[in-house]
Amino acid sequence: MRGRRPRLRGLSCVAALLGGLLVAAAPEASAATRYEAETATISQGLVESNHAGYSGTGFVNGDNVAGSYTEWTVTAANAGTATLAIRYANGTAADRPSDVSVNGTVVAAARSFPATATWDTWATVTLTAPVTAGTNKIRLTAAGAGGNPNLDWLEADVATASTDYQAESAQLSQANVATNHTGYTGTGFVDYVNTVGGYVQFSVTAAAAGPASLTFRYANGTAADRPLDVTVNGTLVASGLSFPATANWDTWQTKAVNATLNAGANTVRATATTADGGPNLDKLTVAAASDTQLPTTPGQPSCSNITATGLTLSWGASTDNVGVAAYDIYHDGNKLAEAPGNVTSRALTGLSPATEYRLSVFARDAAGNVSPSSAQAVCTTLSSSDTVPPTAPSGLAFSSVTSTGARLTWTASTDNVGVTAYEVRSGSNVYATVTGNPPATAVTVGGLACDSPYTLTVVARDAALNTSAPSNAVSFRTSACASDGGTPSSITTISTGWSIPWGTAWMPDGQTALVTERDTFRVYKVTPAGARTQVGTVPNTMTTDGEGGLMGVAVDPAWATNHYVYFMHTASEGNRVARMTYDGTALSGYTVLVQGIRKNRYHNGGRLAFGPDGYLYASTGDAQTSSLAQDRNSLNGKILRMTTTGAPAPGNPFGTLVYSMGHRNPQGLAFDRNGRLWEAEFGNSSQDELNLIKPGANYGWPTCEGTCSVAGMTNPKASWPVAQASPSGIAIVRNVVYMAALRGERLWRIPINGDTESVGTPTAYYVGAYGRLRTVTKVPNADQLWMSTTNADNNGGGGAGSDQIFRITIS
Repeated sequence: MRGRRPRLRGLSCVAALLGGLLVAAAPEASAATRYEAETATISQGLVESNHAGYSGTGFVNGDNVAGSYTEWTVTAANAGTATLAIRYANGTAADRPSDVSVNGTVVAAARSFPATATWDTWATVTLTAPVTAGTNKIRLTAAGAGGNPNLDWLEADVATASTDYQAESAQLSQANVATNHTGYTGTGFVDYVNTVGGYVQFSVTAAAAGPASLTFRYANGTAADRPLDVTVNGTLVASGLSFPATANWDTWQTKAVNATLNAGANTVRATATTADGGPNLDKLTVAAASDTQLPTTPGQPSCSNITATGLTLSWGASTDNVGVAAYDIYHDGNKLAEAPGNVTSRALTGLSPATEYRLSVFARDAAGNVSPSSAQAVCTTLSSSDTVPPTAPSGLAFSSVTSTGARLTWTASTDNVGVTAYEVRSGSNVYATVTGNPPATAVTVGGLACDSPYTLTVVARDAALNTSAPSNAVSFRTSACASDGGTPSSITTISTGWSIPWGTAWMPDGQTALVTERDTFRVYKVTPAGARTQVGTVPNTMTTDGEGGLMGVAVDPAWATNHYVYFMHTASEGNRVARMTYDGTALSGYTVLVQGIRKNRYHNGGRLAFGPDGYLYASTGDAQTSSLAQDRNSLNGKILRMTTTGAPAPGNPFGTLVYSMGHRNPQGLAFDRNGRLWEAEFGNSSQDELNLIKPGANYGWPTCEGTCSVAGMTNPKASWPVAQASPSGIAIVRNVVYMAALRGERLWRIPINGDTESVGTPTAYYVGAYGRLRTVTKVPNADQLWMSTTNADNNGGGGAGSDQIFRITIS
């Protein structure tokens, strides 16, 4: 259910590799590609954003007339049957049928798009249709006078052809066919004799030479791993490939490896390497290997045709082994737009006047592989010719005051062009923003701190960002606090002069903490009074000119005897988890524990934390390739759980480092009094999340962002609009989660409801008072937090040395 920059997933790239196969199998599922409606070709309609819940930057509202259409250009790496998913909203009581055509041929006449209760309620219609290799035109044409429904996106997924080879039909040595366990396919499975050297050898036919994916379905009802050597045509392609426990002999899992096949006949042999023999083998599935090659980095972007609200961005073309499907355009970490893969410029509209935009471009292919980031183009829009501010709102009044919020109403402003938004403020701090055409003149302000005084005003804003004078002020006090858990009672600055302090970890004695700086790669020792001393840097660290660099830090629970500390950082090949020795004065040594975690300019994760079980947990981002979050074999978009040597921790759900999956950019990790893991996660364009993490659970990204109730995916325990959160670190004090917010510039307090799996109403503290908040960490043996800012990064614009560390007392 995740995470903020809009995303697109790739169509699997599959060559026509295998033919003349023994037993035909159902096509394997591949990753779907998302095409936002606002980037499609529109006839008799327009892009809007006046309803909630859409993804990307808007949705398409077609004219209420038969014949209006939205047409997407979809790239498929191979011909085949595509599954098309169309997300829509229909706030009327009547069906809004549409003719669905592919390359000019109607594949679904008058396809039903029934009512969805409101225009803010989105549903998905799914159908299948044939597509050709390369470019396809998929058009939805209104079949009735009511026009099409509102359209949010189209997802296209082309299945990968595969073939099953049953193990019981293979050549066996020191292995036997058996049927005494359930769940197998075919007529049985192969039971290895408990000895070294037993093997199962499959005869595989390929129509052409090339890379292939070999997937073994197996069961292992013991506690021990049963590794196999895998050879193809006598050549070893995987030495000691792990086949870990599967709970029992009736529980089947898969293990995949890539290899190159010859045209014609091939032999694939799986040989036991230990005295325990191999696992039970059910079948081998052979498919063309997916495209894993990244497009090249796009050329330096540049800006032209700059106005107050738009510009044209141009860049150098990327290349790819199959073909570039699209380009994604980002302003810092937020996706603004995309362009088809055959163009190298895009007009950006709806920008703010007199605003600096730091723009970078990413190329994406049909398999969802995303290139490294281009260099940035730094461009500033012009000042608007409209300099007339709206009139001040009037008649501001409040009602329905609770412990966490109040209802505000006011009389509308006027403007020479038009009011586009109202902001509820306390001084310069914004507590709520109301948009629309025109924006409403009432709002319930939530997330207020309990038993606290508030004085609020409302200002109006127009498209040129001219801001009115404030309305009359209203003052009230929120209701009393609940007694459980405590609330922040004081905040004190303890250290200044920092530049993007990212991770904080206390030493076991509570006398000092280690603090990392993301972009300087420095590590400091800090005392409770705020005195700091540099103790070293982390070798091999490099920046991504975005969100990578030196990130999380954790101290070994056995530090008193082994002196180990751990860091997560960006290196030349990707993100790493590394271990160093810290003697209390200086860092030394450097050992890589985990690498192969893909990096990008954004979405690098980076948090480290030791659990009460003594194992190290690490959060990893999707590296701007959202399909990796659903790939169990990838370390990206995951929470990892490992030993202090970097090995998979015992009891991990898949026998690998992966503990949970389906994450976009997880940032905060904290354990509660029951030893349960909570996690905070960046959303994409609509919802940030607080999740309760369970082993093996799938948290939904990129299928879900926020609550979506999709089977097999886990909903968050709380969520926020991205403008109010963009969370980073979390900490738990007295059964309350405290979550630092970057874009939201506030500290969220989220009480856990006793020992249940639910949380109470979130409330906000320090809104706008200290800027972007990065990390909160519990102080050992005290009801206190340390909280750090991130105002020295690009989004904060505060400059080097502008960050601070605060101490917060909970009472």
